[in-house]
Amino acid sequence: MSQPTTLSSQALSDLAQQIKQWGENLGFQQIAISDVDLGEHENHLNQWLANQYHGEMDYMARHGNKRSRPAELEPGTLRVISGRMDYLPPSSDIPKILKDQEKAYISRYALGRDYHKMIRKRLAQLAKQIEAAIGPFGYRAFVDSAPVLEKAIAEKAGLGWIGKHTLLLNREAGSWFFLGELFVDIPLPIDEPVSKHCGKCSACIDICPTQAIVAPYQLDSRKCISYLTIELKESIPEPLRAPMGNRVFGCDDCQMVCPWNRFAKTTLEKDFWPRHGLDENDLLTLFLWDEETFLKNTEGSAIRRIGYERWLRNLAVGIGNSPYCDKNVSALQQRLSYESELVREHVQWALTVQLDKKDI
Repeated sequence: MSQPTTLSSQALSDLAQQIKQWGENLGFQQIAISDVDLGEHENHLNQWLANQYHGEMDYMARHGNKRSRPAELEPGTLRVISGRMDYLPPSSDIPKILKDQEKAYISRYALGRDYHKMIRKRLAQLAKQIEAAIGPFGYRAFVDSAPVLEKAIAEKAGLGWIGKHTLLLNREAGSWFFLGELFVDIPLPIDEPVSKHCGKCSACIDICPTQAIVAPYQLDSRKCISYLTIELKESIPEPLRAPMGNRVFGCDDCQMVCPWNRFAKTTLEKDFWPRHGLDENDLLTLFLWDEETFLKNTEGSAIRRIGYERWLRNLAVGIGNSPYCDKNVSALQQRLSYESELVREHVQWALTVQLDKKDI
């Protein structure tokens, strides 16, 4: 980064207000500013890692303390500008889809285009507006793309508080939003954190299908369906397959039941609206996609990152959990000779479960 920009206190205050307005003009619902002291969150992260709650996510343990020390990750950083952007698509009847065991449930954040590039581009545009106002300065944009404690930074900036499910909650917007950060070398005035408002509520803990929230504010990722369907590259542990139900990419149960999400707003960003009917498609239909169709229909989507092999793995589990159907059995039998051992294992499990249901 460059040398810190020299501006008067009043000029910095005015700039902070301009940044917030520019951010909203770029589609962010809220912009806030924090310093770089994340000591409390660093302790929480280290304990979480010591408990092995990160599972196979080795990247969470890399880079030493850079994840919790922005100024070490990007030398010269004095402030972090955090932005949140709503992503909940219109007509998102989550309970209805979860109850229909023949449907495939895909986390609402992944129904449209991948958010990473879009939000990073908006942050870069924000940086250019700042540069036009004050001249060259040091900055770097992040959107879930580097060792950054984005929820901790957002909490410190006052965008919300980290709830018992470990997601960021906002009193006016719930939790259905993305976060993005702009590390800057400008000593902007910082915003105040907000108090926590989870109270005695335990709805998120109680609803978790796999009991992954092992204590308030403590998530064991190894049990989390989002981890199992997205991050885990190996076999899904058998005891966790049945609780997954029809959730084939991510899980939103803890958000679905959170009382604060009654204030959530649906997104106006059409990039986040569902594509290819992924918001209410059948498990069997998706399972029958060949790899070419999968790649075509997930182009520009966050789903693409798991690849076709894990896509089939997850869908096989969902089909196994669905009611018995001759078509399910036929489709599974066709995949018994699939080249991937990982897929074959889950297909065999699903086929056994389906046939057991037939005999009942």
